[in-house]
Amino acid sequence: MHRQGQRLTRILTCAAAVPVILIASGCSSDSGDSGSDGAKKDSGSKASASASGKDKAATVEKAAFSKLPEPCEVLSKKTLDDLVPKAKDKSGKAGTSDDTSARGTCSWDSLENNGVDGSQFRWLRVSLMRFDSDASLGSGAKRAQANFAKQVADAQATEGAKSVKTEPVPGMGDQTTVVHYDLKKDKENFKQQTVVTRVENAVVTIDYNGAGLAGDKAPSSKDLSKDAEKAAKEAAEAVVSANKAGGESSSKGSESPKSDDSKKDVSKSDDSKSDDSKSDDSKKDSKSSDKPKS
Repeated sequence: MHRQGQRLTRILTCAAAVPVILIASGCSSDSGDSGSDGAKKDSGSKASASASGKDKAATVEKAAFSKLPEPCEVLSKKTLDDLVPKAKDKSGKAGTSDDTSARGTCSWDSLENNGVDGSQFRWLRVSLMRFDSDASLGSGAKRAQANFAKQVADAQATEGAKSVKTEPVPGMGDQTTVVHYDLKKDKENFKQQTVVTRVENAVVTIDYNGAGLAGDKAPSSKDLSKDAEKAAKEAAEAVVSANKAGGESSSKGSESPKSDDSKKDVSKSDDSKSDDSKSDDSKKDSKSSDKPKS
């Protein structure tokens, strides 16, 4: 009886331990499954985000202009004769640039001496800027719009500027604004005109000022503005013209990869023909893969 009691106690003890083991095993299994599902969800969300990023990068439109003309060559001889009639150097003074395809400047100055009646001073500067499309920064046109607004704001905020007036110029480029103001420098009063024009992904800025020195009368702000707008229109047209030839060459360049792809398709077709041991299904697959991309 004593032995039977000991045996019964051992059986009950083991029976009580079984549920504990099963419960622990069950909790461990559930925990592992949930962790696996969470990892799958995380990896899926990351893949979705990555795919979304690639889609956004692919939707950025290509910039219209790929280059800029030489800043010192965008204005005609007649325009330079009208705006800076007594310029020391008609070829202009080019500014330094680390990337001439993206930015460049050129300036001229003129002093017309009228003897005892004084003299007329003129200063002209052409600034060109071009913006490429970038997946993280936006399209070239949108970046140019932002720079256009900045150029106008900078002109309006010129230190010492007085009687600042800003006016839109309709019918020129995609956006054009002129900023007029008076500026006193070295005891002389200058009439400043800044015309900012945007064409697609390029921004043209014309800075033009004049002053009557040594007693000569000050030039008309209206006349100076008219001349500056003429220069801006001419410079913008030069940007468009410079990219017409570039557009043709770039389109030719884009055809060469297509010819290479066609060669690859031909080689694929030849390989599929030479491989007679393939099944009908595999031949169908190879034929479908040889179809030109839409």
